[in-house]
Amino acid sequence: MLHFMLRSMRALLRATLEKNMRLKLALSAAALSLTIAGCAPLSKVDETAPKAYTNAEIVGAVPITGAKAQDVRMSSAKVLFWNEAERSANFRAMDKLFPITTVRPAAKPRALPIGAPLTGIDEATIRAEMAAQKSVGVLVLQNGQIRAEYYADGMTPTDRWTSFSMAKSLTSTLAGAAVKDGYITSVQDPVTKYVPELKGSGYDGVTVEHVLAMTSGVKWNEDYTDPKSDVVAMFSLPVPDGADPDAYFLSKLPREAAPGTKWVYKTGETNLIGLIVQRATGKLLSDYASEKLADAAGLEQSILWQTNMAGINVGGCCLAMSLRDYGRVGQLLLEGAPDVVPAGWMARATSPISNVGAPGFGYGYQFWTYPQGRWGLRGIFGQSVTIVPDKNAVVVFLSNWDKASDRESNMKQRAFADKLVAGL
Repeated sequence: MLHFMLRSMRALLRATLEKNMRLKLALSAAALSLTIAGCAPLSKVDETAPKAYTNAEIVGAVPITGAKAQDVRMSSAKVLFWNEAERSANFRAMDKLFPITTVRPAAKPRALPIGAPLTGIDEATIRAEMAAQKSVGVLVLQNGQIRAEYYADGMTPTDRWTSFSMAKSLTSTLAGAAVKDGYITSVQDPVTKYVPELKGSGYDGVTVEHVLAMTSGVKWNEDYTDPKSDVVAMFSLPVPDGADPDAYFLSKLPREAAPGTKWVYKTGETNLIGLIVQRATGKLLSDYASEKLADAAGLEQSILWQTNMAGINVGGCCLAMSLRDYGRVGQLLLEGAPDVVPAGWMARATSPISNVGAPGFGYGYQFWTYPQGRWGLRGIFGQSVTIVPDKNAVVVFLSNWDKASDRESNMKQRAFADKLVAGL
């Protein structure tokens, strides 16, 4: 009996000592962790947080390196200085000059029935306006029906035309889709969460929303006529192989204002949005658009979207589609793209978040806002899609202006749009 009691006491003592040792080791490990973390409280790792991919991990990215990369970059910079004949040929054949990927057409294209002709404006007047403004395509939709459709300069309904900065609005819409799908946690996320190369640059402390609204406070020159402007240098200056060209260039820019306090139009920042979406989703913009926009818009043909030297799509520029498909995209946006972006996204995106210095005009999430509640997409050399909510209408212009952008041409195009809307 005594032997049994002694053996039980030894077992109890051994168990107590082992328990105390485990507790001591656990406390020591916790203390060490607190020391390493600068005495910060321990926190559980959120294994559900979205992954930020590297460019190399983005599915479908095919980098271009070496001399070929510089050749393509220099060609991109020269676009701004083509003559009229070069623009006419190349705007409808950019895939012959630059690397591209495609957004697939819809499984079932959206029908665009022919509606009644416009009233108060005849074909001769429309064609005279087109000739004066060097428009190659004009489309007016109302209630999803074609009220007017005209072509010039040899353009046909199946030809694609490059829209330049109209791509910005689609990139913004894909950012909304990424929020809805949970790839981007919030527009209040810092951009460095997805593009860590920008840590320590002028983009430290800048949020995704700041970049969507072009209010980062980072200094930028968008002068298309200046060969030394940032928008030209971004495409022409060499970039080390393996570096993302947009992040590399943007990381060198200084800050001139606090984030959220100053609006400056910056193509580089829409490229940054495109990079964020592709890093967040792990997909090319064209592939993500194939998922989110192709069937929703009812695209009849594929969209061509230019890629950069890292092999990913350029968020701020250079997609090409047919006149009618621009109209279909405009119709989807007019409807609010309910299955694509979160509830309320389009209302926010098309509100005048930023003051652009012209009464009645503003800028949202990569959309221009106009008087009378209108808003739209715009690209250099006269490309535009204008949404007219009170008429349930979409007006598309494809053009070959002599200048990339100037106030007089913009005013004439808006006046032309007013004449067309008046005929609805």
